[in-house]
This record gives sequence, structure tokens and C-alpha cells, in this order.
Amino acid sequence: MGSSDPVIPPILIVPSVLPADFARLGDECRDLEAAGVDRIQFDVMDGRFVPNLTFGPDVIAAVRPTVAVPFEAHLMIEEPDHLVPRFVEAGCDTIIVHAETCVHLHRTLAAVREFGASPAVALNPHTPLEVVANVLDLCEMVLIMTVNPGFGGQAYLSTMEPKIAAARALLDTADHWIDLEVDGGIGPSTITEAAVAGANVFISGSALYRHVGGLGAATDELRQLAGKAWANRT
Repeated sequence: MGSSDPVIPPILIVPSVLPADFARLGDECRDLEAAGVDRIQFDVMDGRFVPNLTFGPDVIAAVRPTVAVPFEAHLMIEEPDHLVPRFVEAGCDTIIVHAETCVHLHRTLAAVREFGASPAVALNPHTPLEVVANVLDLCEMVLIMTVNPGFGGQAYLSTMEPKIAAARALLDTADHWIDLEVDGGIGPSTITEAAVAGANVFISGSALYRHVGGLGAATDELRQLAGKAWANRT
């Protein structure tokens, strides 16, 4: 690759299992793995930080032996510190905590790393980017929410694109590569704009599951659209 060519980071397609059939969650994860996804995200909700309830570490642990693809836990929960080790033990390779729920964010991220998982931070739409500026040394990924968390199927907030761009610029000041993930309303009609802004990891739920070509075609299309967007970034 010549020096003038764009540097394209790994483009990762990560489905949320919120739209899955929970009664056959193991089979659903096998289908996602066969579709070629890079990771599977489990949206963990406690009914307090977000107005919904989903599943805990025991459910994830039960599904873990069914596939080899990495898992990430998106902890949309109050006081996540005491549950971090449980989700790591359940088989989650990446643990995402919300900055809004961590009294001592630096300590929480350090604990995730000590337990052997990759630490990541999520920011709600209203949360300023500056809250992660002093913990980049501990971050493997930052997640910019492009909806308000709590429910699947919400419309993508295009007003978050300047925040995504600012996040990419901030993360590029770190002394190691930090992935930039987006979550909420990501599908064929929105992934290009999110990628142009600087995201390289894409959570897709409803759009992926309802794709007319099936999970494999959806995964391929999203990856191609994001890769093309990165190649054309200026």
C-alpha cells in the first residue's frame, strides 16, 4: 500500500441479539457465526439505568459453548463493578461499561483489564466526549450510542455524526489503536455515514435480522459499505 493510500482499520460487524428468539438463543448464535460476524453483542439491561430487562451472566454462560465467535457484553446497568467478573467468567471477551454509571471510571476499566477482558466505554447521546479523555490508556474501544439505550429498533440519530468524528480524532491521539463502535439504528442506509465519520465497529440488530437476503447477505453488505466508506474518507 502506498503512503498516499487510506489506512483502513479492521471493519467489524457485531450483531446485537436483542431481536433474536431467546427460546433458541444458542441456535441463533450459531446462525450468526455462520453468517461471518466478528463478535456477538449481549445487551445487558437492568430496568434501572434503562427501562428494560434482558439477561444476565448465566444466560450468556449457557450459550458460550455453542460458538467460537467472541462475545461482548454491553452493560447498561447501574453499579456495574460488582458484576464485571461474572460476565468475564461467562465468556465475554469485551466488557463495555457506561461512563454515566461508573463513579470511578478509571478504576472500573482497570478492573475489567485485570479480570482478563478488553475494557470499553459507552457514551449516551447527551454525554460529552471529554469524559473519556483521561482514560484512553485503559480503553480498547469507545462506543458512541446513536440512539438512547434501552430498546432495539430505534431510528439512527444522525446528529451524533459530529460526535463520532470528534471521537475518532480524540482516539487517534492515544498511543495505541482504539476501536470506535456505534450502536443504534445501524443498517445499510446509515452505516456509510457512521463509517465516514470514523466508526469501524458496527452494532446491528433489527436491520441485520430483517434483511431480505438473510444474515450472511446482511453481514456482507454492511462490511462492504463500511469498507468502501473508509476507503473514500478524506
